[in-house]
Amino acid sequence: MPLLQSPSPMAPEPSRGASPRAWILVLALVLGLAVLALTVAGRLASEPAGAALLSLGAISAVVWLSGAPARRLAASVTVEAAPVVGLPAAALMEVAEGLPDPVMVISGYDPGDFAGRQVLFANLAARELFRIPAEAMLLTAVRNPEVLEVVDEALFAGIEGQTFYEAGGVQDRYWNVLAKPLAAGPEGHKRALLVLRDQTDARRNERMRADFLANASHELRTPLASLAGFIDTLRGHAKDDPKARDRFLEIMAAQAWRMARLIEDLMSLSRIELNEHIRPSDTVDLSVAVSDVVDALGPQAQGAGVAFDVHCAGPAAVTGDRDQIVQVAQNLIDNGVKYAGRGGRVRIQLICGLTAAEAVALHNPNGARLSLLTPDHADQLYAAIRVTDSGPGIKRDHLPRLTERFYRVEGQKSGERLGTGLGLAIVKHIMNRHHGGLAVESEEGAGATFVVYFPLTLAVANAAAS
Repeated sequence: MPLLQSPSPMAPEPSRGASPRAWILVLALVLGLAVLALTVAGRLASEPAGAALLSLGAISAVVWLSGAPARRLAASVTVEAAPVVGLPAAALMEVAEGLPDPVMVISGYDPGDFAGRQVLFANLAARELFRIPAEAMLLTAVRNPEVLEVVDEALFAGIEGQTFYEAGGVQDRYWNVLAKPLAAGPEGHKRALLVLRDQTDARRNERMRADFLANASHELRTPLASLAGFIDTLRGHAKDDPKARDRFLEIMAAQAWRMARLIEDLMSLSRIELNEHIRPSDTVDLSVAVSDVVDALGPQAQGAGVAFDVHCAGPAAVTGDRDQIVQVAQNLIDNGVKYAGRGGRVRIQLICGLTAAEAVALHNPNGARLSLLTPDHADQLYAAIRVTDSGPGIKRDHLPRLTERFYRVEGQKSGERLGTGLGLAIVKHIMNRHHGGLAVESEEGAGATFVVYFPLTLAVANAAAS
């Protein structure tokens, strides 16, 4: 029986041989199921919901044959389609909507009419990724030349193709794109199925391994060479010199401590980058996190002769990872203690209910301000942590490179201020994961201010806006 509609009572009795229409219907349905099987290869046999995913094949067959746009798709599926997948007809759209991979059905008629490529159907994941309605022009969703090329090859040359697509925005997302030709519509329009698979984790894993090896080999070379030199010296003429031995051992201990810190920071940065595209889901009170960091760094600040000046505006609930938020506050406050100098001060402020522009507003009219990370959604309300030190400040020329790995301002690469050069890079990646922002404001000779701002939870943002 045809999938799209029941035969008319006035229609003649069908013969035993299958009509061309019936063969087209059967072939289209088989092709639809085969396409789906390809797109979920590797998952179908292992996941309990694998059988339910086959419903997308039935939906695709309906789209190909009827030409119905997404708003009429559910109405085009009759009860005869339900036994094919074991689901009610109304559930077919729900299955397609619930697929985690972006899926679109594209149509085109004239190869030369680039604006004529239409999105007949886009599931929820596709609509959220490309920020389009269920029906739209393809060029409004995708402008990547490689993706458009494989779509055209599938539409007009009948060639299945693959390519990679990197989504825009602050956070990097990598997608493997599959375009597969479908049967032509009744009006001669060509059809193609476009499926995207998230390859972000795999790409991040690969880049993490390469970056870690490159960074570790480069940065560990100097302390290892220093240790080897001191060991040779202690084996030689300094072996019987207690003063030289004690001095060399102290330097060796400092170098070993630096290597341990370096490896720890590299591993921390790699873990953060690996999950940077996965937004945290816990609720964290920034005021409590900041207070905990201030208490923990209190003895260190006291030993360095630095005073804290803390101003918190009360509870500030944000959606985030508490350990990473504490790591951000600790890195910034620890930097403030290092550069404030003996007798200096570190001012720590927590301000709630700010817009992105208010969070990074310039407070020192003589200073230079630079936004090191700007979130995509500017209409969100934020809670900002401002950490200001009374140190020597930073030259304007150095501001753009502060979040680069291992970048340290000239004159700050040795002595008691020695660090790994990864602290601000870690802060930037954590803030990116939290969809927040990072900015710096500084005047040479008058200290520096670092600002991080986190999106408030919806309830707190609504209360702050009212």
